[in-house]
Amino acid sequence: MEQCCKKTKVRTKEQKKALNARINRIAGQLNGVKRMIDEDRYCDDILIQLAAIDKSVKSLSAVILENHMHTCLIENIQTGNLDVVDEIVDLFKRFQ
Repeated sequence: MEQCCKKTKVRTKEQKKALNARINRIAGQLNGVKRMIDEDRYCDDILIQLAAIDKSVKSLSAVILENHMHTCLIENIQTGNLDVVDEIVDLFKRFQ
């Protein structure tokens, strides 16, 4: 019988709440940019907001990556799954 290879990450209610709060802020920022475009706002103002969104997304990614390294990565190495090292290297390549 073939096992499912779907990976999951169990997060606490507090972790989910904090991550969802960040995502909601980012969604709000995106909605703000949409409004700015609809209102024909000046390009510089929109670009400044887009830069802020980019920083927010990168910050969220960093939080998730840090947690991944402190939990998933260590757990996999401790159980002998060294393939996770290649996975983390690929993640770092995506961040460049």
